[in-house]
Order: sequence, then C-alpha cells, then structure tokens
Amino acid sequence: MNQGNKRIMLAAPKSGSGKTMITCGLLQAFLLRGITCRSFKCGPDYIDPMFHKAVLGIDGGNLDTFFLDNDSVRELLIRESEEAEISVIEGVMGYYDGMGGDSTWASSYEVACTVEAPVVLILDCAGASLSLAAVLKGFLEFRRDSHIKGVILNRISPAMAERLTPQLEAMGIRVFGYLPQCAEADFSSRHLGLVLPSEVEGLKDKLKKLAYKMEETVDIDGLLKLSETAPVLSFESERSRKEKSIPSSEKVPVGIAVDEAFCFYYQENRKLLEEMGAELIPFSPLRDSRLPAGICGLILGGGYPELYLKQLSGNQDMLREIREANRNKIPILAECGGFLYLHEELESEEHEVCRMAGVIPGRAFPAGRLKRFGYIEAAAKDDMPFLKKGESVRGHEFHYWDSTNNGTQMEARKPGRNVKWDCVLAKDNVMAGFPHFYYPSNPGLPGRFLEACRQVMKRKDKTHEGI
Repeated sequence: MNQGNKRIMLAAPKSGSGKTMITCGLLQAFLLRGITCRSFKCGPDYIDPMFHKAVLGIDGGNLDTFFLDNDSVRELLIRESEEAEISVIEGVMGYYDGMGGDSTWASSYEVACTVEAPVVLILDCAGASLSLAAVLKGFLEFRRDSHIKGVILNRISPAMAERLTPQLEAMGIRVFGYLPQCAEADFSSRHLGLVLPSEVEGLKDKLKKLAYKMEETVDIDGLLKLSETAPVLSFESERSRKEKSIPSSEKVPVGIAVDEAFCFYYQENRKLLEEMGAELIPFSPLRDSRLPAGICGLILGGGYPELYLKQLSGNQDMLREIREANRNKIPILAECGGFLYLHEELESEEHEVCRMAGVIPGRAFPAGRLKRFGYIEAAAKDDMPFLKKGESVRGHEFHYWDSTNNGTQMEARKPGRNVKWDCVLAKDNVMAGFPHFYYPSNPGLPGRFLEACRQVMKRKDKTHEGI
C-alpha cells in the first residue's frame, strides 16, 4: 500500500520551547484558511493531543517508535490522515531526546526519519540571540539526515528577528518567521505538563488571536510548500490479525470514565477497543450518580483524581456503583489515576485523606517527587485476567503518587537498562496499576478484556431470559 499526504513536524531543542502553542496556532491558522488537518504527537503524551483536539474538534494520534515498529507507525499516520490535506506532527522533549536520555530511540528525530517528515525547529530566543546560531549548527550536524529544513523563532522581538535571520539562513535553512512574547501564547503548566484545555479561560478565542498573530509574523504559505516536499509513504505490514478476529457487529457496552479527573487515554487504545467490538459509553465519576445502564465492562483511565478528592469522595452513589460492579465481577481496567481511585483511601498533596472506591486495599499517597517516569515493558509473572504468563505489553509511567499496594502480578523493566520492579494488581475481574499500557503493542490484552465482558453480557442475557 502506498499513500501519504503533505506533512510537517514542529520540534525543538528542549521542552518548554513553545511546541504545543505554535502547533496549535498553526493548526488554527490552517483551519481558518479552510485547510483540513490531522494532528499527531510524538511519544506517549496525552495532554498535547487534547489541545490539538480543542482546535480541530477531532482526536489526534500518537506516533511512537517504542510502542510500534516503523511500518506500523507509517501505517498509523497514513490511515489516520486519509481525509486530511496536511498532517502536523508535534515533537516531544528535545528533538534528539530518546530512550534513557542517551539515545535517539523513540525520539522526535526517529519519528521524523520513520515518516520522512520535513522538520521545522522552534528556537526559544528568550535570553539568547547569536548563540542560537551555534545551537542550530549543532542540531543540523549532529545527524547527517537531521530532516531539519527550517526554524521558527519564538519569544523574540521583531527587530532582533530581522537581525538574526540572515545569520541562521547562512547555514542553508529557512527562517519561517517568528512569534513575539504575547498574551495569546501564554499557557500555564503544572507537574504533568500543560493544564487541560478546559482549564484555559477563553481558549478558543485565544487560539484564534494566536493564529491571526502568526499570519502576520510566520510564513504560513512557506510552511505549506515545505510540507509538499514530504515523499509518498509506504508500509508493508498489516495490523495484527488478533484485532480483526472479533466481528465488529457484536458490540459489547463498556463504561469509560471521562471528565476532568479521568481524561488520559491513548486514542489508539480507544479505537482498537471499538474495532474489536466495544461500545465505549462515557460517564463522569465526578458528577454522575450511576454507571451507564447495562455495561459489561469498566475502564478507568489516568488523569488528576488528586485534584478532585472531595468531589470524588463525596459522590458516594458513584463509589457504591463501582463497588457493586466489582462485586458483580464486571471486568475492570484501571490505569494510574483510575488505579488511585480504586483504592480504599487517597491522600492529597496537603496530606488530607479521603475515602475512595475501596476495590483495592490500601492507601495512595504523594511521594513528594516524580516517582517513576519513562517507557516500560511489563510482563505477566503468572496467568492474569487479561494476559497469559510471559506475555508482555509496552507502556509508560509518569506519576508523583505512590501506593501501599502497587501489585506484584507483572514485572516492569526499562528498555535497554537493567532496572526492574513489580507492578500491577491483577485478580479475578480487575487489572489495575500505575502503567499506561499501549494496547496495539499487544492486542491480546484488550481482546481478552472484551471476551470477559462478553461473558458478562451472556450471563446477563441468561438472567434476563430467566435461565
């Protein structure tokens, strides 16, 4: 299969350079011009794609060369951008920053090589001027096939941008403009990165103003022409047969927690579940008093439950519903924030302790530091509800909270390093832990989860028929 559309990557030498802000501004500028876009994020990030969605109104995707092989990454880009005129890819961290901080594996650079995307480097000019030429020279020469074709100067005055541009273009790359320090480009952050889109006051209006500003100072037409230089992509592999083994017509209702406290989901996970036959029904543990009627499975994703302790603890009706679902052996998948929610107790950063669902014995508490961060591959130590002994799945951890009961059913390890630890509580109908697993890396996990959900559906049908 050979396909591919116009595409471009926006990357940077380091985090905090303005990638997400400029990516959203560019997406908004394209949208205002009537250009259909798809957005992607390099790496295992949830929040930045939520900002992309705030612009485009559709889900973005994650392009990750740790989670998937190169062919599968290309296939994902092609499949998800079929209806778009251009794909905009946002990089992660520093452009060459990959696995373990000392390799380019799973870096933005590796993704750019994999999908053959021309790259525009965003240079944060605050506190620097000509020194940025040395930074750019290093990035261009660090790898011969850098794919870097141009730069955008961020947080710089018009006068300095004019003076600096000839120095940078002397290296054979294009300066596609600049963005001055402005109120439209000010997004706050916290310990997991940017705040959520719903928390930015007047976000829609802010993004439009940002797009108008970029139309004045950034060469949007030049970026479009650059995107046209991306070659046609090809891939040879097919998606796993396991994904297609269950008729899509056989739908099984699965409740999925979606609100401000539970909002971290890989879109590829959701799509894979739906392709396998799941009917994902959203509900809010913050506001709803009942689980969706008739569900045969339950998914509790990551997020910020620690910021909504009193509201979650005060919603006793929902907590009872969760406990009742567990008593009725409804299959439950819970990750990170959802894992915290299932505990007996959850402690805030101010050390206030609140009662939670009580499905998992123990207390979750603030560790006072980033407890775990980075890619993992976790293997089942014995047969589990949704994994067989020895089977592994790839994922990511990023959390400041810890637990008195992290589980011991899986062994996690950091790729390329001799660092291992036990994680994940898996018993009967529940699989819960801190790791965010990427289901396409092992479709057997969601497949067995949905098979368990189907068994619940059959059980309910027999009860309804009076058998």
